[in-house]
Amino acid sequence: MNAVPLSGTRRRWPWIAGVLVLGAALAAWWWFVSSRNQEAKGATRPASTLVVTARVESRDVPVRLKANGTVTALQTVDLRAQVSSTIREVHIREGQNVAKGELLFSFDSRADDANIRKAEAQVEKDKADLATARRTLERNLDLFKQKFISQAALDTVQNSVDTLSAQMRVDTAALESVRVTRAYDEIRAPFAGRTGTIGVREGSLVQPGSGVTPGAVLVTVTQIDPIAVAFTLPEKELPGLQAALRAGPVPVAVSVQAGGDKLTGKVTFVDNAVDSTTGTIRVKAQFANPGARLWPGQYVNVELAPRTLPNATVVPAQAVQTGPDSRFIYVVGDDNKVASKPVTLAYVDEGFAVVDGVASGARIVVEGAQNLRPGSTVTEAQREAPKGEPRKPGGGKKGKA
Repeated sequence: MNAVPLSGTRRRWPWIAGVLVLGAALAAWWWFVSSRNQEAKGATRPASTLVVTARVESRDVPVRLKANGTVTALQTVDLRAQVSSTIREVHIREGQNVAKGELLFSFDSRADDANIRKAEAQVEKDKADLATARRTLERNLDLFKQKFISQAALDTVQNSVDTLSAQMRVDTAALESVRVTRAYDEIRAPFAGRTGTIGVREGSLVQPGSGVTPGAVLVTVTQIDPIAVAFTLPEKELPGLQAALRAGPVPVAVSVQAGGDKLTGKVTFVDNAVDSTTGTIRVKAQFANPGARLWPGQYVNVELAPRTLPNATVVPAQAVQTGPDSRFIYVVGDDNKVASKPVTLAYVDEGFAVVDGVASGARIVVEGAQNLRPGSTVTEAQREAPKGEPRKPGGGKKGKA
């Protein structure tokens, strides 16, 4: 057997190694290209995005206006003395509820009582003198008819009757005057309300004011029930408010705290001018307040709905997206692809919005819109229903009003 020369074998090994390296490189390149092609094919396949959708509704929507208001009393009065006198008795306590006409303060009225008795006695004297004069006149008339006295004598008697009649009227007016002065010795409540701080005590000297300086305040009485709330509305709401008032009472709800119990009243006053500085109109509403839940000076939350948007297009508020130029909504087509629809926002309330630009009944994206582009394919996600609420088929929900 012929032996292979060792030098020839050594010359063939580099060629074999080069072929093996080249083959490995070609295999790696083929695997890399195949992987990229598979990724490209996968990228070209449309991906589906999970979203939550709802149907566009059409219904009447009351436009609720919210404002901050201040509770104000319908009536409040500072009671002062109209005569110089001394407080004889204080009949009330501070912070007491009083009825209309209830006695609050009594002054020392002894001098006025004496003047009344004197005036009454003078009127009684005038009545007696006038009665005597009239009887004398009747007798003189009989004598005059019988030609026993002259016309001059009769005229003198008639003049006496006329003079006494006028004097009695003067003295009757004087009696009324002292009775009025006596009435100033008692301070009574002009209306039902609640008293404030009492500025005097028994034995205090009180005096009326002089000129432009009023006297000291004895007590302030404030009406609590009913009570009013003053607030302002934007001037653009004035036409709707006026139209509602022409149709009937406009209800107003107030609450002392957000989310608290509400009291219901009605609009009673709209100011006669718009504040040109703020562009608002002042409004007042009146409320029954038997439990004194509203107190003068309080700040309250006011809510009213003077007008209604008929057949409004209603969508969930979170469905409205804001783009660089306008607002839009993603509408889901029959092929589960979304299209961007520009909309105009007309009104927003808690949880829903009224828009123009989308048809009633259309299926729109409520959640998941941040992952979408026009033409994206979507799949309805199963939305967890709130506790106590049954899960709706398909996972979608209607816009909440």
